[in-house]
Amino acid sequence: MLLKKNQSLMAFFALMLLCLIWGYNWVVMKNALHFSDPFDFAALRTVLGAICLFIVMLVLKKPFSIKEIPSLIALGLLQTAGFTGLLLWALVEGGAGKTAVLTYTMPFWTMLLAWPLLGEKLRGWQWPAALFSLMGILFILDPLHLGTDVFSMILAIVSGISWALAVILAKKLQARSPNLDLISLTAWQMLFGSIPIVVLAFMTHTTSIEWNSYFIGALIYNAVFGNAIAWLLWLYALRHLSAGIATMTTTICPVIAVISSSIELHEVIKSFELLGMSFIGISLLMISCDRIKKHKEELVQPWLRKEPMIKSKSRKG
Repeated sequence: MLLKKNQSLMAFFALMLLCLIWGYNWVVMKNALHFSDPFDFAALRTVLGAICLFIVMLVLKKPFSIKEIPSLIALGLLQTAGFTGLLLWALVEGGAGKTAVLTYTMPFWTMLLAWPLLGEKLRGWQWPAALFSLMGILFILDPLHLGTDVFSMILAIVSGISWALAVILAKKLQARSPNLDLISLTAWQMLFGSIPIVVLAFMTHTTSIEWNSYFIGALIYNAVFGNAIAWLLWLYALRHLSAGIATMTTTICPVIAVISSSIELHEVIKSFELLGMSFIGISLLMISCDRIKKHKEELVQPWLRKEPMIKSKSRKG
């Protein structure tokens, strides 16, 4: 009992470290784009990230053989090319904090898209959560006073939608192939997804990369910490904590992004944007709490759900 409690505590600390890495990375990426075109940085980030994950697979003796190649390619296009490419493009013109919050509307889009794609209808707290997310997005976009960064905000939202589609595809893939290793899945989809980004980087390359100490450090931070170490921390947390609790804790990431960008990048948050961010934060908490409740219901013993443990077969004659 004590060992299990200690493992849960360690998993929680691992998750908090993960949130710090991912939350502060928005500032790192924003600064790195001063020395590189967005797609150049995206290509280097994803290729090096994939290499780091393959090294992790080698160290952990994970299988390199792959199955479900078409699904992994589609996942790479959504998760790596779509999500990563679009968010870095959004960071060119938009603030790091605002981009992070709009990108982290992913659970909201997942919840909406799961209705037509997975047949999971909205229920209970999901309805007010959807309303709060929608209000939050509208307050941040502020349609009555559209600024110069409206294109950046739309890119951030589409990035979140692409991430949500990747989550749904990954869910279907894992249901179809439950023995598919998560690190292997992540490494291969990142490799496949990096190919169109590399092609796009060559096509749109206009300025040379400034290989200074900060840019190199940003690449190392993204490839080693933001990918390899972060995924190991995530897997460790999921092993000892419920998926709902883990997901709810990651909602701290955009909060860290907003705070760190306001301190380091001196980004000013308008009152309407702050209100919108608060609505999205409330929505994410509602969605996460709903997931925790659903997880607990799935763990309830059959006799408590008034279901027979063993269904008797009808006898003939």
